[in-house]
Amino acid sequence: MASTSATLTLPVLPLDDEVVLPGMVVPLDLNDSEVRAAVEAAQAAARAEPGKPRVLLVPRIDGEYAATGVLGTVEQVGRLADGDPGALIRGRGRVRIGAGTTGPGAALWVEGTTLDDTAPEPLPGHVAELVKEYKALATAWLRKRGAWQVVDRVQAIDEVSALADNSGYSPFLTTGQKVELLETADPVARLKLATRQLRDHLAEQDVAETIAKDVQEGVDKQQREFLLRRQLEAVRKELRELDGEPDGGESDDYRTRVEAADLPGKVREAALKEVDKLERASDQSPEGSWIRTWLDTVLEMPWNERTEDSYDIRGARAVLDAEHTGLDDVKERITEYLAVRRRRADRSSDVTGGDGDRAAAVRDGGAAGGRRGGGAVLALVGPPGVGKTSLGESVAHAMGRSFVRVALGGVRDEAEIRGHRRTYVGALPGRIVRAIREAGSMNPVVLLDEVDKVGSDFRGDPAAALLEVLDPAQNHTFRDHYLEVELDLSDVVFLATANVLEAIPEALLDRMDLVRLDGYTEDEKIVIARDHLLPRQLEQAGLDADEVTLDEGALRRLTGEYTREAGVRTLERSIARLLRKVAAQHELGERELPFTISAEHLRELIGRPHHVPESAQDPAERRTSVPGVATGLAVTGAGGDVLYVEASLADPETGAAGLTLTGQLGDVMKESAQIALSFLRSRGAELELPVADLKDRGVHVHFPAGAVPKDGPSAGITMTTALASLLSGRPVRPDVAMTGEVSLTGRVLPIGGVKQKLLAAHRAGITTVVIPKRNEPDLDDVPAEVLDGLDVRTVTDVRQVLELALAPATNGTAPAVPAAAR
Repeated sequence: MASTSATLTLPVLPLDDEVVLPGMVVPLDLNDSEVRAAVEAAQAAARAEPGKPRVLLVPRIDGEYAATGVLGTVEQVGRLADGDPGALIRGRGRVRIGAGTTGPGAALWVEGTTLDDTAPEPLPGHVAELVKEYKALATAWLRKRGAWQVVDRVQAIDEVSALADNSGYSPFLTTGQKVELLETADPVARLKLATRQLRDHLAEQDVAETIAKDVQEGVDKQQREFLLRRQLEAVRKELRELDGEPDGGESDDYRTRVEAADLPGKVREAALKEVDKLERASDQSPEGSWIRTWLDTVLEMPWNERTEDSYDIRGARAVLDAEHTGLDDVKERITEYLAVRRRRADRSSDVTGGDGDRAAAVRDGGAAGGRRGGGAVLALVGPPGVGKTSLGESVAHAMGRSFVRVALGGVRDEAEIRGHRRTYVGALPGRIVRAIREAGSMNPVVLLDEVDKVGSDFRGDPAAALLEVLDPAQNHTFRDHYLEVELDLSDVVFLATANVLEAIPEALLDRMDLVRLDGYTEDEKIVIARDHLLPRQLEQAGLDADEVTLDEGALRRLTGEYTREAGVRTLERSIARLLRKVAAQHELGERELPFTISAEHLRELIGRPHHVPESAQDPAERRTSVPGVATGLAVTGAGGDVLYVEASLADPETGAAGLTLTGQLGDVMKESAQIALSFLRSRGAELELPVADLKDRGVHVHFPAGAVPKDGPSAGITMTTALASLLSGRPVRPDVAMTGEVSLTGRVLPIGGVKQKLLAAHRAGITTVVIPKRNEPDLDDVPAEVLDGLDVRTVTDVRQVLELALAPATNGTAPAVPAAAR
C-alpha cells in the first residue's frame, strides 16, 4: 500500500562524510555537540507529542549539506561499547529538506517533506528479475566475506526500496555513491544503481584476486628458485672441494679481472660497482646479462694503451709520397702536424728534466698554449676517387699509429655516435668507442668517412653528436651513453672525408682544418696508373708484370680520351677491362703473352673513346661552330667539368617575346641570365649589336644535360658571350672556356673553384681560359704542369671577354666589337 507525503519539522543531525539510508540502525556518539544538541531537541519535542524522538539525518560533505536526508527515530539512549554516552538511531524514510525554522534546544530545525519511495504491487517482470539479480550478487559477495548469517536476512527482503537501501551497509561504497543512492527517490532506479555498484565491485574484486594469486605464485616460484639455487651452489661448492678447485664463481672471476686490469681510477670504481650488482643478481636475471656485457666492453677497451708516434719527419713524408702521388697540400699539412708534435714533445721532455718517453710527454704534458691533447681534425673534401679514404691509411702508416675507418654515410641515429642507453635491449656503445676498441690503442687515426652524408630525423642528429667528438677543447671528457664513463679522445687523430663541402653543417666544419683535394692532373694520373693501379689490377686478373704491360702512350690516351674525371676510379676500371680482355684472349688462344698494350690497341680491346677533346673534332662538328654557343666551366660533386651554353632567337612572326631558360637551372643562375640579357640590351649600341629587335623576338638560353641540376653565378660571362655571339653572328672560339660572374655594368666578379675548373679545362683539351682578375691569387694553387698547358687570361670587364672569345668578323657577318667600346 503506498504511503502519502507529509510535511515535518525536525532537528538536523549532520553526519560528516557519512551517509545513513532508511532501514539502517547506527550508533552515534553523544560527545559530539551537534549530535547531542539534535537528540536533546528531539527529546524535548517528543515530550509535547507522543512517540519516539525524531531527528533528520543529513550528510554533510566538505561542509555542504545534501538536499535529501533521512527521518530517524531515537531508539535508545545509553552507553556505547567503549563506555561513552551514545544514541541508537534507526533510519525510517527519505525527507526532502526545505526551509529552516525554529524549535526547542540548540539544534538547527528545518521543514521537510517525506518522499514516497514504495514500488507498485505486484512487481513488474523486469523489476522481479532485478531483485533476483541483486540478491544473487549480494549473496555472492557476502559468502566471499564469510557473512553467512546475513545471507538469509537479505534473501528475506522482498520490498524493492528496502532491498536497495540495504546496500548502505556495503563498506566498499564511497560517500559519493551512498549520497547518490540517498537522493534517488525512485526505488526501481535505486535498485538498478545499487546492482550496478555491486556488480562493478565484484568485477574489480575478481581482478584483484587474480592479480594477487599471480603475484603469490610468482613469489612462491622465486622462493623455490632461490632455495634450489642455494642448494645448487652448495652442491657445486662441495664438488669443487672434492676436485681440489678453488672456491669462486663467475662474479669472482669478473672481480679478479677488474682488479687485475690497468683501468683509470673512475673507470675502476664504476666497474667494481657493477661487479657488486652482478654478485647480488640472479643468474637468470636479464640485468646480470647486461652487466656482464658492459664489463666485457670496459675490459676490452685499451684504456692505457698508446702507440709511440714516429717522429722521423722525412721518413713520414717519404711514406706519404710512396703511397700517394700528388696531394701535396695534404702531405704538407700532415708533415706540419708531425713537426709541431715533435717540437712539443721535445719541449715537454726538457721541462720535466728527463729523456722519458716522448709519446708519454705529449700525452701527459698537454698541448702548447694550454690546449689539451694532441689530436688533430682534418677535413679532406674533394670529388670521388681522388684518394681521400686511402690517404687515411697512409697517414696512420706515416705516424706509426693504428688505423680505423668509421663509415658515416646514411647514419641517421644519434645513438650510432654516442651509443645506446643500457636500459635498451641490445644496447651497444657508439661507433667512436667501437673504433677505439678495434684499434687497440687510445691514439689511433680514425677516419670519419663520408661525413657530408650524415642524415637526421626523429632519432636525433648524428652531426650534432660529432661536435663534442671533434672539438679538442671538449673531447678529453667524451662520455658515451653506453659506457657512462669519461673517455679521453684528445690524442686521437681524426680525419673526415666529404664530397660536398656545403653539405657539412657549419658548426661541424668550424672544428676541422679544411684541406681540398681538387683532383689529379693528367701526368699525375699516368704515374698513379703505372705505379699503383696497374700492379693491383694485374694481380686481380691473375697476370704477372712481365706478361702484360701498358706503354705511356696507351696510358695517356686512356687518361685523356677514355676517362674524364677528377679521380682515378674510372681509369682503374678501364685498366681492369683491358687486362680482363687480354687474359680472356690468351685463354682462348687468340693472343700470345707477353703482350704490350699500345694506344693503337685500345679501340680493339675496349672500343672507341668517349671523351674526344672539342679541339680535336672536325670544325663542322664542334658545338661552337655556330653562333650562340659558348664554353663555360663549372664545379660539381664529381669535380670540375666543362659546361656548354646555347642561345637562340625566336622568329618575330611567332610573337614569342621574353626570356626562356631551360636545363634545370637554379634561381641564382636564372638571375645571371637576366643580368646578361639586360647588360646587352643597355649596351647594344656601344657594342654594335642589333638588340632593338629583342623586344619582338624571344630569347631562349639552354644548358645541355638537362637532367643535372645547375646553379651558381659563375656562368654569367658565358651566357653573356653566347648571347653576344648570337646577336653578332660571330661564333665563339672552340679553344676558349670561361668562368666568372657578370654585373649589370659589365664588371666580371670573382667566383670559386678555380683550381677544379682549370683541371677540367685541361682534361677537356681547352687551351685558353678566361677568369676574373680578382681570382688571380687562386692560380698559385694550380699545378704548374696545368698552367703550362693553358693560356689563362684574367679580365675585369665583359668587353675583354668578348674580344678574347668571339672569332674575328668575316665578310657578311656583323661587325666586331669596336676598339673604343673595349
